[in-house]
Amino acid sequence: MKIQTKIAIQFSLIVGSLLAVFSFVIYQLFAEFRQQEYYDRLKSKAITTAQLLIKVDEIDRNLLKIIDKNTLTALVDEKVLVFNQHNKLFYSSLDDHVINYSKDLLNRVRKEKYVETNAGDNELVGLLYELNGHHYVILASAYDKFGRSKMANLRDILYTGLIVGIMLTILLGVFFAGNALGPVNQFISQISTITANNLRERLDERNEKDEIGQLAAAFNKMMYRLEQSFELQRSFVSHASHELRTPLAALKSEVEISLDENLNVAQHRGILQNIRKDIDRLIALSNSLLQIVRPLKSKINNTSEVRIDDVVFQAQDELLLSKPDYRISVEYAREPENEKHIIVLGDEPLLKTVFTNLMSNACKYSSNHLALVVIDFNETHTLVSIQDEGIGIPPEDFTAIFEPFYRSRNALTISGFGVGLSVCKKILELHQGKIHVKSKQGKGSIFTVELPHIS
Repeated sequence: MKIQTKIAIQFSLIVGSLLAVFSFVIYQLFAEFRQQEYYDRLKSKAITTAQLLIKVDEIDRNLLKIIDKNTLTALVDEKVLVFNQHNKLFYSSLDDHVINYSKDLLNRVRKEKYVETNAGDNELVGLLYELNGHHYVILASAYDKFGRSKMANLRDILYTGLIVGIMLTILLGVFFAGNALGPVNQFISQISTITANNLRERLDERNEKDEIGQLAAAFNKMMYRLEQSFELQRSFVSHASHELRTPLAALKSEVEISLDENLNVAQHRGILQNIRKDIDRLIALSNSLLQIVRPLKSKINNTSEVRIDDVVFQAQDELLLSKPDYRISVEYAREPENEKHIIVLGDEPLLKTVFTNLMSNACKYSSNHLALVVIDFNETHTLVSIQDEGIGIPPEDFTAIFEPFYRSRNALTISGFGVGLSVCKKILELHQGKIHVKSKQGKGSIFTVELPHIS
């Protein structure tokens, strides 16, 4: 079932229920008002009859009957009975019409002094009238012809209004649901045309304050991230293919030379040494590719508390073990009074990869192979700066150096694949961190890592 149909049905049910409840309440209130008003008229009639019959000596029963028959305000099927204190019928307004009553009703009136009830279709009022120590019971009954006619008319009006209201609600619900979901249908049409070849397509965001606009904005942001991912994938494949082609071509050439020519042992040894260098290059490239893939696949689901200084020292030890000619100095900008200032939530191996890459770059691109690491903090973040005195980075390359396989022009003569900084940035993004760079060409660079601490 379409959302438009669901909304129309739900809207119709809600409004129809409200109309039905409203109509029922109106009818019940009006019915109670009509009945109470008629009971008041019967009560007034009973009291008037009792006063004329009992208190006024000049009016006897026959005269009162004549008055009752000829009064202009007589009610439909009006009957009034008066009983003395022994429950004997003392007066009847109409001899040919008798109110059906019982002794229980008379006793109830004497006990409660005032009773409102029904006698068939008629309303009946019973009251106790006291005069000179005598207690009379007056029963007054009549049929509310005009009131019931009004109730029937009101019922018909409410039924008709309810049916018409529900029909209009259904029509308006379908119309407004379709109108409200119109942009969604347009989005569906636009989305169905988007393929891997036209990821630059965007939805019309219209009014960003309503949910439809927010949905379009969220979708456009998702499309932007998807486009960036596709571009990154294309760039990754392109650069990886390029980087792989060179050592593979060299390997093929070396093997062909060794097969096609008659070479002595020394020449074969030289070819094998070249092959080993190319294989080492392929291994290094494979490790670099794995470094790119690993943070992309990580979700940092199982985070733990990690001391940044411990991670830095571990990265220092491992790097110096593999590169004995590197020199790395680690110091604190200030002693942390609260150790939480240098503790973050994250994946320790990934964070160690960040500092290993940054310290390795600092040493590799410096002629003295020296890197200075400074650990600091502020109210919200732990800061780690890696400084070198190397070749520096041209200003125009500041934003591009974090792209996979990108290398500055002044670094092309130094071995590497250009993947370390992109890996660092991705890992830090997974940890809600940032990386900043300051550099002067020929003077050196400072890379600063910011990670939110647990304090």
